[in-house]
Amino acid sequence: RVGIATAAGNNGKWVRLNVGGTVFLTTRQTLLKEQTSFLYRLCQQQDLHSDTDETGAYVIDRDPTYFGPILNYLRHGKLVYNKELAEEGVLEEAEFYNITPLIKLIKERILERDCKAAQVPPKHVYRVLQCQEEELTQMVSTMSDGWKFEQMVNIGSSYSYGTEDQAEFLCVVSKELHTPGGGLGTEQSHKTKVRQRMEIGSAPHTRTALHCWSCTRACWE
Repeated sequence: RVGIATAAGNNGKWVRLNVGGTVFLTTRQTLLKEQTSFLYRLCQQQDLHSDTDETGAYVIDRDPTYFGPILNYLRHGKLVYNKELAEEGVLEEAEFYNITPLIKLIKERILERDCKAAQVPPKHVYRVLQCQEEELTQMVSTMSDGWKFEQMVNIGSSYSYGTEDQAEFLCVVSKELHTPGGGLGTEQSHKTKVRQRMEIGSAPHTRTALHCWSCTRACWE
């Protein structure tokens, strides 16, 4: 139960509340901010009787930790609370005191928090492309939007074309992948397989590098 006692000699301007053993001192004007709230009724309706403590302050059997944000909202119209406080706890008190605008504000804050928690940072997917030396310029210039060049590895001449051998290259390209929710699906699996083979280094073994390209092409095509 809740009660209010006015400080002596202040003509009813100041109001003293004992919430869970902690005394809060505020003004009558502050408690009258929201006309639908229980605190407003408490100030306006003198027939609401409640227990008082030894100082004459009326009491409320609630957690004083969460009453602070409630009182501050009535004071300046903003929802301010310590980071360690749970929004659900503040919402519970706002509903108890029936402060409608604050209830709406806290629910929006909780929704915003949950949406941020559900978002997944962009992941990077990789492709390894094999090309000949004369194809490098065209490949880079025609690269699809969003893909960027990461690494190029010379794997030597693997095939003969006519009388001359052409150098073979592995080109590693990457792209950010935005996925909704918490699931990465098969894209994550493919990316993991590729990353396990990305430690190519400056002088890779040709057979290992070609296996990497073959696996990646199979995954992405």
